[in-house]
Amino acid sequence: MSTIHDYLATFDVEPGYLNWAAFGPLSPSVREEVFADADLLGSGRPASLALVAERVTQAREVVADILQADAEDVTVQPSSTQGLAQALYGARGTVIASTAEFPSVSLTLDRAAAFSQGTVVPRWIDPADGRVTPDAVAKALDDDVTALAVSHVDFRTGYRADLAALREVIGPDRLLIVDAVQSFGIVDTDFRVADVVVGHGYKWLRAARGTGFAWFSDLARERLARVLSGITGTEGEGLAVDERPAPAASARAFTTSGPDTLAAGRLAVGARTVRDAGIAAIEEHLAGRVDAVIEIADRHGITVVSPRERERRAGIVALAPEEPARLAAALANAGVVVTARGSAVRVAPHAGTDDETIRMLDDALAGFGNETFTIA
Repeated sequence: MSTIHDYLATFDVEPGYLNWAAFGPLSPSVREEVFADADLLGSGRPASLALVAERVTQAREVVADILQADAEDVTVQPSSTQGLAQALYGARGTVIASTAEFPSVSLTLDRAAAFSQGTVVPRWIDPADGRVTPDAVAKALDDDVTALAVSHVDFRTGYRADLAALREVIGPDRLLIVDAVQSFGIVDTDFRVADVVVGHGYKWLRAARGTGFAWFSDLARERLARVLSGITGTEGEGLAVDERPAPAASARAFTTSGPDTLAAGRLAVGARTVRDAGIAAIEEHLAGRVDAVIEIADRHGITVVSPRERERRAGIVALAPEEPARLAAALANAGVVVTARGSAVRVAPHAGTDDETIRMLDDALAGFGNETFTIA
């Protein structure tokens, strides 16, 4: 079993990378898995193909281990959006969601509502700063509400929703549907207060695209219709030919086709790496890197619009300078990779972000305002 120090030593990305909330460069172990499994699939030997197929079970088991759930209730998905679609298209009644949500939530809910022709009804809320708090949700509740869809960590500001408090507000009989893309693997929390948890390995797990997953609680499997259930989601074993069996009663019903075994292997390795290192330890190291980014921004007079309390944030620091485009250009010219969107510049370190990268950010912000930068 690896330690947190072993985990931190696997970060071999070039200095200056502070864009983990957008994409996580693949870890060494994930890269090794890609090449090894590709060789096995290239052999054509049944035993080799079967070995790679086992990655699906391994991925479900390690994700379930992190969620402290049953692997039978976990499905691998092409993306987190696919997992959300399984939940939102299968929902019934009024679903609360913030207008500031990432499109994976908002657009999918909108499309599900249009498809259902009134069976699914969005109830949009517009909380202050886009922060989905218990108070904001409580104001929108009535007897028509059957579910709340929320990002655990807001993609703009890094605000971490209080899942336990949200569960308390909506009660035990409504579904809590959680997009955990910006928290899974770096935030040590009890996801079992939710009913659906979706995630993806291409950011903080460093496992690349195609590594989505979704977990469904007993209540979710009871309440959600199997609208998008395909050939892998039916009752019985094997391929159903010349018949149309009903969707399975298990979480398997929320799948459409055979999974990408190469992607499942990457997900298994990425999730196993963070589990073995200890997510609480990863969260602690990441919090230190975030503290450093906030301290640098404060020292150079750059407004921080992200939460400062450790329990209300994850790995995202949103900066709101007077001239965001010029700051983005300054960082790019200094070799610092971030995301610039609208009026904010999003800085996202990881637990393994090195001191050189932090120094590069400090130097770039020190020069900001004193020199003229070319905006590409």
